[in-house]
Amino acid sequence: MIHHYSIAVSNTKKVADILSRLFEGSVSEFGPYKNSYMVWLGDEYGTAIEVYPDGTEMIPDTENGQARFAHNATHSGFTATHAAISIKRTREEIYTFAKESGWRALELSRGEFNVIEFWIENKVMIELLTPDMAKNYLAVTDKYKSISTTPV
Repeated sequence: MIHHYSIAVSNTKKVADILSRLFEGSVSEFGPYKNSYMVWLGDEYGTAIEVYPDGTEMIPDTENGQARFAHNATHSGFTATHAAISIKRTREEIYTFAKESGWRALELSRGEFNVIEFWIENKVMIELLTPDMAKNYLAVTDKYKSISTTPV
């Protein structure tokens, strides 16, 4: 179970506000790093998206403390890190949010199921699964529940 994940964007407040509306959640400031927010999706799992400024890096502490934050001024803004998230919205609603924000959104096949690639600021991708897409995804992934955990 993934309870939260983080993304780095140019306009943290705007992105946090749009995501909270999209997921019908709420926003709070995130104290450990300046200009950062938590978008609470409001589900039974406490799912959240941490929104950091572009260039934010997490670095392990040199002692026994928690992760430290640093800024990388030479970042590209793109990342391979993404998440697939079920959403209680229709395709049309998702496309409306994307269009209003000027962001790319496109339904694509991932083999046996579809997702909507939702490109936050046209740099950070999340895969959104409408209820019917999530049902298909779970049907496909159900077969992995019985597979051995032997290392590859």
